[in-house]
Amino acid sequence: MRVRLLAFLISVSPWARKRLWRWWYERLAREAPTPTWVFMNYGFVWPDGEQAPVLTPDDEPERLYVQLYHRVASPGALHGRDVLEVGAGRGGGASYVARCLAPARMTAVDFSTEAVAFCTQRHAIPNLTFQVGDALHLPFADASFDAVLNVESSHCYASEEAFFREAARVLRPGGFFLIADLRDPPGMASMEAHLRGVATLEFVAREDITPHVAAALEADDARKRAAILALCPPRERALFEQFAGLTGSIVQRKIASREILYHRFVFRRGA
Repeated sequence: MRVRLLAFLISVSPWARKRLWRWWYERLAREAPTPTWVFMNYGFVWPDGEQAPVLTPDDEPERLYVQLYHRVASPGALHGRDVLEVGAGRGGGASYVARCLAPARMTAVDFSTEAVAFCTQRHAIPNLTFQVGDALHLPFADASFDAVLNVESSHCYASEEAFFREAARVLRPGGFFLIADLRDPPGMASMEAHLRGVATLEFVAREDITPHVAAALEADDARKRAAILALCPPRERALFEQFAGLTGSIVQRKIASREILYHRFVFRRGA
């Protein structure tokens, strides 16, 4: 019942969506402080016939989640650049980008103060900084970054259009907006239309990665299920199972059936 109620409120009210996601992420940061859990995305199984990224031994256990970040971020040619991630979550993606894609400066913002505190303590990397920030009102001057990265986060925002305009505002000319997220088919069409509707953004690429995300949910189901059993109190497990996309959850079923799509986009800021 609570799962259905939350889903209904999120679907009908942008204000409720923002408030509920804020509550949810603050709660995750507070109640699941384990330092080994640093990713919150649904993962990505690398396509057959393509060379998968080479990972460090420390990153290898999180390969599915790292691969999603690599797929989304690598088209931005981030080496030596100033990069912003909006929606840092538990910081695993920002850490990977900062260490392995070698930007000069990696800044990661999240609206959860507790998540930012966790990330700052957990990911101590010289070129990586975490700070609290609202995606709809980014605390940076115009043209501050060479790339803006957003992974599986924009569906939480009260206005995707406002966020897309903010991302374009803080990009330097020629900079990349690298975004991936999930929507139902009408929502995905609307998302792309809103992206293309930002006057300063030029379309570069789109990829439907739905089957690769569906395969990742299946591949890591047992590990996530065991973690939820170990970390979550019994009365909360159903909520966490839905959130994690376990086999049989609403999200998992809809991604597998393509009632929910998962796309990545590359846009470039015009001159």
